[in-house]
Amino acid sequence: MFELDERTALFGEAAIKLANRLTRTPVIAPLISQFVRSSTSVGANYMEAGAAQSGKDFDHKVGICKKEARETMHWLRMLAVADESSRQECRTMWREAHELTMIFSAILKKRRS
Repeated sequence: MFELDERTALFGEAAIKLANRLTRTPVIAPLISQFVRSSTSVGANYMEAGAAQSGKDFDHKVGICKKEARETMHWLRMLAVADESSRQECRTMWREAHELTMIFSAILKKRRS
């Protein structure tokens, strides 16, 4: 089984690689900044969830993971418009961000039932 901590780390690494390939224009530069923050935050918060001090703390951290993954989906959409040459890679990453969002949603749903 592919561990979620590794998957979220690879997601952040892919985001950094994509960001480094993009041409920084006045429009794209702030989008890159937001994108890198939200995408790398997914893995950081998942690592924090693993060290949660309580069930409530775990749920909170996983909730942040879900929020950051959803935010990343937004920035990827904006980047795909701002830099059409990155559109396919943004779509691929968007799908992974969506899958991560669904995984985090399932984790929270299962814990609440």
